[in-house]
Amino acid sequence: MDGVAALAYRSDFSADVSYECHAFAFQDVIDGICAMPWERLTSSEVLCVAKAYYFFSIQFRENLDTACELRPGDEKLQSLREGECDTDNLSPYPGVTAPGEKVDHDEFMRRLLAMQPVDGDAFIENLGRAYLGRTRGMSPISRATSIASYEDGGLSRVFAAMLRAPDWRGAGQQAFRFFLEEHIRFDTEDEGGHGSLSRHLPVSDSILPLWVAFGELLTGAVPRLSHSSFAALEAQHGNVYQAA
Repeated sequence: MDGVAALAYRSDFSADVSYECHAFAFQDVIDGICAMPWERLTSSEVLCVAKAYYFFSIQFRENLDTACELRPGDEKLQSLREGECDTDNLSPYPGVTAPGEKVDHDEFMRRLLAMQPVDGDAFIENLGRAYLGRTRGMSPISRATSIASYEDGGLSRVFAAMLRAPDWRGAGQQAFRFFLEEHIRFDTEDEGGHGSLSRHLPVSDSILPLWVAFGELLTGAVPRLSHSSFAALEAQHGNVYQAA
């Protein structure tokens, strides 16, 4: 199962959308997120995306912790955790991290968001807290195995799509761009990359609710990102929360 799932899942990191016949429905949701009109975002909306992503990054860390707890002898997952938590691989960055400073990656996001005001900050904060409530209620196994879908291609594609945004003015926006570009590099390195450290986890559509929730978080924070194809995916898969 592990090898088949991983091979079926892997793809290039372009943001082009094909809606091919995928092995799993969650892959269609990734396509839908990549197809969002990122190139239409304003600079202030980029910061709203960063605020929404901050809550995803908390969820990611919690899911990775869960995976390590469920597989305590898994050396690859432990190495992955070392690259995401209490790490200096995003240091230094002006105004965010000092040389050699070790932080969790969601802490890096929290700090960059403090660099300038975020439009609709309280609204996105409420969205993010509700999102975390949803994801924390999902099964530990689903949350743990979601890491493979995130690290072995899914997030690299989403990050590349986000980078289609044309305007990155502002210290917070620039720091977020650095974060995205570095994570694409972390995930796609040939040897020891985060993708190679997670693809042994067996994925299934038990993780579909997590991807749907992420897409809804993004469109809730920035309504401009909504588009008909993603709305159709929401309508098709919106009942997955009840089943999760």
